Amino acid sequence: MTPPSDPDSTNPVAQSSSYIPADRDTEFLQRDELRPLRIGIELLKPELIQREQGIQSTIVVFGSARLQEPAAAKRALDFAEEEAARSPNDPTPQQKAAVARRQLALSTYYEVAREFGRLVSSTCQVDGRCDYVIVTGGGPGVMEAANRGAADVNAKSIGLNITLPHEQHPNPYISPELSFQFRYFAIRKMHFLIRAKALVAFPGGFGTLDELFETLTLLQTGKTENVMVILVGRDFWERLINWQWLVENGLIAQQDLQLFHYAETAREAWDLIARHNGVSSS
Repeated sequence: MTPPSDPDSTNPVAQSSSYIPADRDTEFLQRDELRPLRIGIELLKPELIQREQGIQSTIVVFGSARLQEPAAAKRALDFAEEEAARSPNDPTPQQKAAVARRQLALSTYYEVAREFGRLVSSTCQVDGRCDYVIVTGGGPGVMEAANRGAADVNAKSIGLNITLPHEQHPNPYISPELSFQFRYFAIRKMHFLIRAKALVAFPGGFGTLDELFETLTLLQTGKTENVMVILVGRDFWERLINWQWLVENGLIAQQDLQLFHYAETAREAWDLIARHNGVSSS
């Protein structure tokens, strides 16, 4: 017996793109005029999922996507030094080797970030609670390390990736049900801070600085409150940013320097956050 055919399959009217229900018409949803709708649902989807997953509060961890764990950084240095040895008069491989040596030194922060994710998650995600859940930008480097630390103790962690012109993939340590991808930086930034109790910034580049200074500005202007900012690696941050010079030139107030704190280890960072929020750090 021949099954009945779909009457719409031969009906030219039903084949028109205008006949597709608006919520299923992906091409229509990409139109410029639909930007407000896209922004709204991009804000709402992660919010609803985090509620369903019981996420009460978070700690944002930022840092360079380019920092590798020490073993990988050592392999990269060995390769760079071999290349430099083969071309002793070529400044390019010499420069690459110098950068690789600095990257190896900075790779210790990968381990600090991993330990931080492990420490916080094992302390706060007990008896079904989802407090102080690690949230990162979802990429490699320091972000991977913090998600990895949570995974080490079988705890949840969040990754907020974003579509970029070049390929970007979520690191494999994010909880799959809490791995999000954003189109708009602004909405992604909102989700970083909606539940945040702290922002922990490790050495990083433009992206890390962007998130750090946006958070400091929101705290300075009173647009957000009770988010503790911790800079891991005092020597790095004080060499990068001359905070006192900003004060001396009247560009920020002396009390603005109290908007952030320094830490060197995972334990120091977590103890600062715990004391600030009145919770047990162990």
